[in-house]
Amino acid sequence: MHDDRSLVEARLKRVLDERVRPAVYPESVPLQVAVWHAPGEPVPVAEGLAAEPEPIETGARWGAPWGTSWFRVTGTVPQAWAGRTVEAILDLGFDENMPGFQCEGLVYRPDGTPVKGLNPRNQWVRVAAPAEGGEQVCLHVEAASNPVILDYHPFLPTQLGDKETAGSEPQYTLARMDLAVFDETVWQLAIDLEVLGELMAELPAESARRWEILRAVDKALDALDLQDVNGTAAAARSRLADVLATPAAPSAHRISAVGHAHIDSAWLWPLRETVRKVARTTSNMTALLDDEPEFVFAMSQAQQWAWVRDHRPEVWARVKKAVADGRFVPAGGMWVESDTNMPGSEAMARQFVHGKRFFLDEFGIENDEAWLPDTFGFAAGLPQIIKAAGAKYLLTQKISWSQTNKFPHHTFQWEGIDGTRIFTHFPPVDTYNCSMRGSEIAHAARNFKDKGVARHSLAPTGWGDGGGGTTREMVAKAARLRDLEGSATVTWETPRAFFEKAAAEYPEPPVWVGELYLELHRATLTSQAKTKQGNRRSEHLLREAELWAATAAVRTGFPYPYEDLDRIWKTVLLHQFHDILPGSSIAWVHREARRTYEQVAEELERIIDAAQRALAGEGRIPLVFNAAPHTRAGVPAGGARTPAEPARTARTDRPGGGHVLDNGLLRVEIDARGLVVSAYDVEADRETIAPGRAANLLQLHPDFPNMWDAWDVDEFYRNTVTDLTDAEEVAPDGEGVRVVRSFGASRVTQLLSLAPGERRLVVDTEVDWHETEKFLKLAFPLDVHAERYASETQFGHFHRPTHTNTSWEAAKFEACAHRFVHLEEPGWGVAVVNDSTYGHDVTRTVRTDGDGGTTTTVRVSLLRAPRFPDPETDQGVHRFRHALVPGAGIGDAVREGWRINQPERRLSGAGEVAPLVASDQDAVVVTAVKLADDGSGDVVVRFHEAFGGRARATLTAGFEVAGVAVTDLLERPLAGAPAPEADGGRIAVRLRPFELVTLRLRRA
Repeated sequence: MHDDRSLVEARLKRVLDERVRPAVYPESVPLQVAVWHAPGEPVPVAEGLAAEPEPIETGARWGAPWGTSWFRVTGTVPQAWAGRTVEAILDLGFDENMPGFQCEGLVYRPDGTPVKGLNPRNQWVRVAAPAEGGEQVCLHVEAASNPVILDYHPFLPTQLGDKETAGSEPQYTLARMDLAVFDETVWQLAIDLEVLGELMAELPAESARRWEILRAVDKALDALDLQDVNGTAAAARSRLADVLATPAAPSAHRISAVGHAHIDSAWLWPLRETVRKVARTTSNMTALLDDEPEFVFAMSQAQQWAWVRDHRPEVWARVKKAVADGRFVPAGGMWVESDTNMPGSEAMARQFVHGKRFFLDEFGIENDEAWLPDTFGFAAGLPQIIKAAGAKYLLTQKISWSQTNKFPHHTFQWEGIDGTRIFTHFPPVDTYNCSMRGSEIAHAARNFKDKGVARHSLAPTGWGDGGGGTTREMVAKAARLRDLEGSATVTWETPRAFFEKAAAEYPEPPVWVGELYLELHRATLTSQAKTKQGNRRSEHLLREAELWAATAAVRTGFPYPYEDLDRIWKTVLLHQFHDILPGSSIAWVHREARRTYEQVAEELERIIDAAQRALAGEGRIPLVFNAAPHTRAGVPAGGARTPAEPARTARTDRPGGGHVLDNGLLRVEIDARGLVVSAYDVEADRETIAPGRAANLLQLHPDFPNMWDAWDVDEFYRNTVTDLTDAEEVAPDGEGVRVVRSFGASRVTQLLSLAPGERRLVVDTEVDWHETEKFLKLAFPLDVHAERYASETQFGHFHRPTHTNTSWEAAKFEACAHRFVHLEEPGWGVAVVNDSTYGHDVTRTVRTDGDGGTTTTVRVSLLRAPRFPDPETDQGVHRFRHALVPGAGIGDAVREGWRINQPERRLSGAGEVAPLVASDQDAVVVTAVKLADDGSGDVVVRFHEAFGGRARATLTAGFEVAGVAVTDLLERPLAGAPAPEADGGRIAVRLRPFELVTLRLRRA
């Protein structure tokens, strides 16, 4: 037989494009359209429906950036269409290649009932089936003219990312607004041909199945009269019936499709627009569930569910019904799909507390899985947090984006720092926006790395990022792929059903230990410094507010601010979303975030002040309140006491220029350039700074990544560096030294200080930053020989290598740390602690002259200046605090990290305040002291082993304890967990390395 494959395939493409798809709507009449443009921010639905619109024609421009336009479309169903299916085709000016990234709409009936959402891949609204001739049609569309930020030429700087700079130029051209007859037979034929054509393209050219499909398609096209597609579509479909009915091979890969619409809680749109995106998508999905009995839809992020409940009660009613039917599934059990690298210990725990509690309270549903398809890598402390929240699975897709190394598994056990293992799945379809294309399904089957021992994978199916969700076309394709020879099988299933099957078939999967590092988007650890500082400060203020409010409530009857703390926690958790905290959202988002963090700080400061005043009482005794989890200058952790007067630090001039700071424990030499050339540990008789090098060195790099400006820093940035060594001023300032430098259009002022009695050099840095596409680092070259270093993560720390033996190690050229990094030789180490930065790098070189020793350089990342998506990223004044701690063991690193983030507070009162709960072991770090969320008055204490070893400790409660229970993060008793030994208010605990424990103490 002659090879006519290319001929038939080309025939199929043209007939589909030019004859079959246009025939889906064989007859149409125009609708009358009128529009009212809301004058400012979105208005309530009732106001939009009641507004008086003005006529507008198709072809007219509409929609200022970030505006809202209310369209009213009216018409009459022709008498000739009686008995047929009629739909409205409402094209607001869509580009089909940009679902979720441009204009969208939500359709309402005149009584305010929501119908469904409109987006580039979902432009139809069912009017009647069957229709009655003469039927009147009236629909209202709340249309959002969101500008296109990420265009065909991506990453170009734009002012469209903030309504304050976006201007008023109309963004869209109103396109088709028609009533049309929907021919379902032709539509089904189009799906048949698409599925078979896409499957055919994925099969080997020599396979018999490919040729069977080819011949069937050829015969179907022969049966189709191109001048009467609607009249012959059924005949064409009959020629395809047999080839569509051939079942899949028993060994076929099995895909669990989960309806999905990953909606970024903010990204290239502000938070207020996400509220509407969620309403549009959930309207669409509840409508699709009504039409498709096998379809299942899952939505994560409790915050987005709460938005629907609070802002669109009509949509919420439909959602609640679909949840009750088991087909609209709460997923993930977190408040938002957060970043997991930067949130602190308690914040990461509260993501699950507030997320899971929302679904329990609203629906009585508890999630087994963490659902984080788009998060930019996963910290090594996360597995035990997932487990402590009562979950046991994790799903993500983003690791497939890694640039250098291909992750070796798709289904595996992920082991965290404490040994907890979580059953984890990476969908081999390599997208969280699967659209059921044959290429996607075939890729999932080919790509699955666990073939031979497992055969199940998951496909999140639906348009996402900006929302939209699953379409009826995707559902129709999935129906044909349920059991089709040559393809993986596809079945709609809930996340829980998938994970139960996957775990059952793969009882001993491979194990991956440590962080799941994404080899991409590393610059998100630095971009938008004020957002990151707001997060860090908010986390520690929340800890303080809970601690002092709980202490005051127990001691004085102070009214514990349950509702305020709940609300503020949810605000902070929302801003940990994986495009807000990472700094990868538009200018509008970060402008609002800065204002929100200021409001959060003001409110928490009021709570803290009120609680401390209640505790201090009336009096004139000077008190220091210590919220850190370690005793500080004689003030106990979680208590207040009159401080001892410290000694003084000596400052002298340095021969050759500069100054010397000496407090008897540490002697620091600052040269005439304002650089630290010596940090001498007196007790250890040891120099900290590498010979011939200088610390406190600001270094400036060019920073123009190949893609994803706010997200990425590419390794070649290191090829060019400017050391900022010229100083305008190096002068005494109090007991410290002030250093002033200028470079480019920017200016830096630093204060270097050495506190009496403390072995740490504090570096306060203020940068008035006006650079573009530059990266600013602060370097500390240390005389330490270490093959690995520790960086803090949630509820502990973990180690990364300082060398680059393998491509996996080399790829980690920018990484995340919380409050400290620590390097150590046996018996002596150095910590670098920070109050608000996360990104850093650690490198090592061997000195070829002099002593031949090793220089290990820690560099903290201060600022970047990408121009997309916010062209003014980080412009302005920033303040950072870091400290160099010579002679530090890991315990010192932990303690100093807390010290710099949880500063003392001074107040006058009647006398000292004893801690509400105290630990007698520094390794057992208390991260939360609070009252139980249920209002019972029980005291909840969360703590962990922080040094990486086993620990015994006694917790002492400063009140009479009637009972002790070990609980999960949601403060529920853990079944089978033995109660710790308690003697009155003394509770003995034993912890494994990095073990996390929550205790609930019932007050007598």
